[in-house]
Amino acid sequence: MGNWNFEFSIDINVKNHILFSKIYGLWKLETAEAYCDEFKKVVKPLLNEPWAKLIDLTNWKTSYPEVNNVIGDLNRWCRAHKMKWAVYIIDNPVSFPHLMQMFDSGEYRDIARTFRTRAEAEKFLKEQGFDLRTVKGEQLFK
Repeated sequence: MGNWNFEFSIDINVKNHILFSKIYGLWKLETAEAYCDEFKKVVKPLLNEPWAKLIDLTNWKTSYPEVNNVIGDLNRWCRAHKMKWAVYIIDNPVSFPHLMQMFDSGEYRDIARTFRTRAEAEKFLKEQGFDLRTVKGEQLFK
């Protein structure tokens, strides 16, 4: 399990090849840099096979403009390390254009999808071949 702080949490499910992250609040450059560092540490066990990330942005407000390139770089890194899908749960229409700018910065709109609910996001991942069933009766993610 990954670390948790007041701006984000990151967890992985190795069996199902999925990284799950929750994003909170208003992000500054320092937050984005800390997130990228932690993300790259936590995701290591998934890098040998195709994997997906499921990012919950329902508590994200927005980010300062300088965050776009930092997250864009992370997204390019993810793609270069076998990430097949980047799936986002976002229900804030004000934050949505900012997220699209991050997609463009990372040059990965073709493998990124947005959904308004977790159920829709999980359905999409299942359709792409990612098994979201629980492992040994445990929740997929907390």
